[in-house]
Amino acid sequence: MTDSALVTGGAQGLGAAIVRALFAQGCRVAIGDLDVDGAAALAAELDPSGERIFAQPLDVREEAAFAAAYEAMAQRWGEPQTLVNNAVMTVARPVLEIPPDEFDQVMAVNVRGTFVGSQVFGRRFKAAGYGRIVNIASLAAQNGGSATGAHYAASKGAIITLTKVFARDLAPFGVTVNAIAPGPLDLPSVRRIVPEDRLAAMVGTIPVGQLGDPAYVAELVCLLAAERSGFTTGATWDVNGGLYMR
Repeated sequence: MTDSALVTGGAQGLGAAIVRALFAQGCRVAIGDLDVDGAAALAAELDPSGERIFAQPLDVREEAAFAAAYEAMAQRWGEPQTLVNNAVMTVARPVLEIPPDEFDQVMAVNVRGTFVGSQVFGRRFKAAGYGRIVNIASLAAQNGGSATGAHYAASKGAIITLTKVFARDLAPFGVTVNAIAPGPLDLPSVRRIVPEDRLAAMVGTIPVGQLGDPAYVAELVCLLAAERSGFTTGATWDVNGGLYMR
């Protein structure tokens, strides 16, 4: 297991599940989030001593924020080994009704955030000769699903492409970069976006017959963050209950 990891958007939802899984496997974790109170509450729940986990204020759109997070981790624990780009903005809106400014906002968080984080941490991982970057993409990027917004789907498609570019450039330096593309997960955010009747219909289309447990994704993050995953890079891992097969 990796020694220390930054999880962006880690205060709640899928990010919190990833934080919990990494921590349970012995990893030291920085919870990067604009919701500092939420991140601090999760950190205090998991480790009241604060020795193995802490909340890090993080605006993923800002290069300086990632640099500050890296330095905070390095001062506490030594050089970080893993970055999980999970922070996300989602607005469920029909494609013809998306204001251009809203499109830009979603892309700034989802795409710019992944790019900037991977660049800041990637440079340092390259210099160290080791690192793991795990990006959270989406099934929506693969099947053109627009239930969570076309700007969300487009941003996740860009993340899959960025994963490949960073993976190719960093592979010679002991750094792997992979993406995970979850399908519908059983999260409060999903239940807020999708009406109950549509949710039931959605579940009916999933071959395994249920929404995904966020823990399924979190456990895969742990695997891709491990040293033993050094021969896996540039891949997009599907966790979708069989909705998209290839």
